[in-house]
Amino acid sequence: MKLDRMIAVRNRKTVFRDGDKCIKVFGPSYTKADVLNEALNQARIEETGLNIPEILELTRIDGKWAIVSRYIEGKTLKRIMDENPDKKAELMQRFVDLHVLIHSKTCPLLSRQREKMNMQMIKCNLDATTRYDLHARLDSMSGQSRICHGDFRPSNIIIDKNDTPYILDWSHATQGNPSADAARTYLLFWLEGQISGAKRYLEMYSMKSGIEISMVEKWMPIVAAAESISGNEKEREFLLSWVREMDNVR
Repeated sequence: MKLDRMIAVRNRKTVFRDGDKCIKVFGPSYTKADVLNEALNQARIEETGLNIPEILELTRIDGKWAIVSRYIEGKTLKRIMDENPDKKAELMQRFVDLHVLIHSKTCPLLSRQREKMNMQMIKCNLDATTRYDLHARLDSMSGQSRICHGDFRPSNIIIDKNDTPYILDWSHATQGNPSADAARTYLLFWLEGQISGAKRYLEMYSMKSGIEISMVEKWMPIVAAAESISGNEKEREFLLSWVREMDNVR
């Protein structure tokens, strides 16, 4: 395999293209278990019938782990949105439709969202009382077993030449409550400075999924606390600001 055509760099991972193959090379901080888990998530999601790049092999390149998938020729939905600002509403509808489609599926062998969040909140930089309140809130939320992407954003969708969407990056996938996954996407828009986009997404998601906005909002302090263990200092401070608003969201 040739690694001379780099197409993306993100989160200590570098993605290359070699003909019809996409090669995601993991940095040295990723353990074997991390990479195997991501590959297993992707393989399990393939079985649900969702459009995702087919995983071809798991290998090592220059001592680093790599996942090789089928390369999808096309543009990210984010790029299409940026190139067509007059069609943002239409493209947002398509984005939301895909999220609702994901949440209509189940995959019983995926990790459980609630367990993952509990572990993340144990590690977050909050006082013991606030962590206790967050765990209590999480325990009070309804448990579900729908597929949750965990990092659903327009840059993780490729539209191919036949106008078929493919959903990328299943490393954070769990089974759980769709409202929590929607809260995560809402916060991602905020982190990228797209406040109007966040509002548009949430209103449209509520309309298409039948889930009230207030149900998604109840998850936001929990999701923000769980996600605050990663990212840079500015992102952590932003996420923790949502936790401080917990008493205002009931």
